[in-house]
Amino acid sequence: MMNLTPTSAQFASREFLEQHIRTTLDFYQPKVFDPTGGFKHFFRDDGSIYNASTRHLVSSTRFVFNYAMATRYFPDLNYRDWIRHGLAYLENVHRQAETGGYAWLLETGKVSDATNHCYGLAFVIVAGSTALLAGVEEGRKSLEQAWQLLERYYWDEAHRLYRDEANADFSLLAPYRGQNANMHACEAMLWAYEATQESRFLERAACLAEAVTHQLASQANGLIWEHYDANWQIDWQYNLDNPKHLFRPWGFQPGHQTEWAKLLLILDRHQPAPWHLEWAEALFNQALERAWDHDYGGICYGFAPDGSICDGDKYFWVQAESLAAAALLAQATGKQTYRDWYQRIWTYSWQHLIDHQYGAWFRILSRENQRYDDHKSPAGKTDYHTMGACYEVLRSGFV
Repeated sequence: MMNLTPTSAQFASREFLEQHIRTTLDFYQPKVFDPTGGFKHFFRDDGSIYNASTRHLVSSTRFVFNYAMATRYFPDLNYRDWIRHGLAYLENVHRQAETGGYAWLLETGKVSDATNHCYGLAFVIVAGSTALLAGVEEGRKSLEQAWQLLERYYWDEAHRLYRDEANADFSLLAPYRGQNANMHACEAMLWAYEATQESRFLERAACLAEAVTHQLASQANGLIWEHYDANWQIDWQYNLDNPKHLFRPWGFQPGHQTEWAKLLLILDRHQPAPWHLEWAEALFNQALERAWDHDYGGICYGFAPDGSICDGDKYFWVQAESLAAAALLAQATGKQTYRDWYQRIWTYSWQHLIDHQYGAWFRILSRENQRYDDHKSPAGKTDYHTMGACYEVLRSGFV
């Protein structure tokens, strides 16, 4: 592949975004399908598999999303058999018949971590919903089962938010509460609404959006902190000694501020309210003001309560979610500043994070834009964020 940086006009073109999605799909295509069940995870930069035995619920669900979105969007691509294959693995291997839960981790088809995470159930709903949108009726079962589990075990009516984590048989819920699971639950509810047009899903998405961006953010001067105690009070110390935790890092996450901005504007398509745009702009602007790296480019991973950068690494998903949010904000406001951010983030990503030799995006770079290893797609990364960002820009009318 050539590494010529596209012009500003090309980044904002339908043709560029469609081709980028196709190129990313091409990276996974040769080895991702496992005829014995589900999809293979853990890809090196060159597309080879470095762990064939471990399966993570987040990757298993996100691969279904990838092939559902491609099937729905591109007239010449039909992955419905792959979608059914992925859903069957979710229902027959991840799902535990005796509890109804979905195992977090599997090793050679056996459960190695049976923890039931709200985060994981949110992605079961995303997989089921997008499968349904792609014409695979089996998705409805996964969607409904995950919704029922969330209702039964996780919904905290008093705070209008989801609890985070339950043990294998749901008999014990951890005291930890997190915004990340609720953010992806909001995303899941928006997909479920689009797939079914059932108002319960849109109502829940709206409820979660208000609870996180208003009630929780009010504890941190309008920004969204990640971690809370059982009473939904900020826990400033949680993972202070582990700021690079894959799903629960310490610090403000600029990528989550911009991801919420994106979700607020998607919600606004279905249920308009003036505050959606106001809060989306505030979250995006504060995140980019604090986290853009003026020396090396890109958006840093985390900043501390005092505004200092606590993790200068550049994660692929942070850039992807932020460029999608910038496009939606540009479309909603007509402001040039958001078009400029869209171009700036794409230019940085094209130059540093996109693999022009083999395809797809590198997962993480140092602040100085150096790779740490050759693990392009470990557990959780399927380029759902990058292709998802492209689809969202295409769906928004920005291009």
